[in-house]
Amino acid sequence: MSGKTDGRVRRSNSVQAAGEPSPKDLKLATFFPYRLAVLSFDVSQTISQLYADRFNLTRQEWRVLAALGENKHMSAAAIAEYSTLEKMQVSRAVSKLLKAGLIAREENIRDRRSHSLRLSDKGVAIYRKIVPLVLAREKFILSALSERERKEMDSIFAKLVNKTREMRKMG
Repeated sequence: MSGKTDGRVRRSNSVQAAGEPSPKDLKLATFFPYRLAVLSFDVSQTISQLYADRFNLTRQEWRVLAALGENKHMSAAAIAEYSTLEKMQVSRAVSKLLKAGLIAREENIRDRRSHSLRLSDKGVAIYRKIVPLVLAREKFILSALSERERKEMDSIFAKLVNKTREMRKMG
């Protein structure tokens, strides 16, 4: 809304300064966060077919197993941070994995209020079956890139993660 008052032109808050992006500049199909979300979803769906269909695991359960397979012993809070899952997602996954006998809970001898989680023997066996399958899918997906492009992608990912964390700290 523009209007004249006392001979002065009043601009509304919705008017953009020269060179600033406006809502009409947003094209979802080329918007970086959207494209990243689409890629993440597609990759996740492709990989999750393996452990969902063959082992009846959810994405969250697989991430808990993978975190424990890599780190041996972890608290639920550490798994949440490591896997980028929310605490509630980890809690639900841990409950189901405990019931299925895929993980075990041990009292933390340093802090009796917390527990350490680890893969059970059954969990280790399933983890060892899944890992080669998901790595083969990853290899297939990444075969679209040359070795140079993969190295560039790793570098770009690191830069983008650092930049987003910098922005999160700024608020």
